Amino acid sequence: MLQQIVIPSLSGIDAAADEFLRRLGSRRLVAFYASMGAGKTTFTTALCRRLGVRSDAVSSPTFAIVNEYRTASGDPVYHFDFYRITRLEEALDIGLYDYLDSGALCLMEWPENIEPLLPEETLRVRIEVGPDGSRTLSWQEE
Repeated sequence: MLQQIVIPSLSGIDAAADEFLRRLGSRRLVAFYASMGAGKTTFTTALCRRLGVRSDAVSSPTFAIVNEYRTASGDPVYHFDFYRITRLEEALDIGLYDYLDSGALCLMEWPENIEPLLPEETLRVRIEVGPDGSRTLSWQEE
């Protein structure tokens, strides 16, 4: 069944992040598919903020590939940006499966660059920009 969350404007992003985290349940692998500028990092930042990560700690890991944050309860969150990945081996070289198998929340931007490496249980979320500037997150529930 198709699931959706509409974010009418930036002022609604925290409420959308709360709703997404409720719907996420026990899943730990989340891949965000969207065009450049659609809000992947902005939404990831909102998710981290709602989990109690210091807001100044969250940044796009474009050059580092992965950033590690800590939630208010001390749990790790891994934030990946695979934009610059050109070969699957680059993702494997950073120990991708160690992160994915850790049980920690893994939030991934530009997952299409490593699609063959993503586990089946990865939640694949699309972010689309509406003509009015709204964002719609959508994914398939089994």
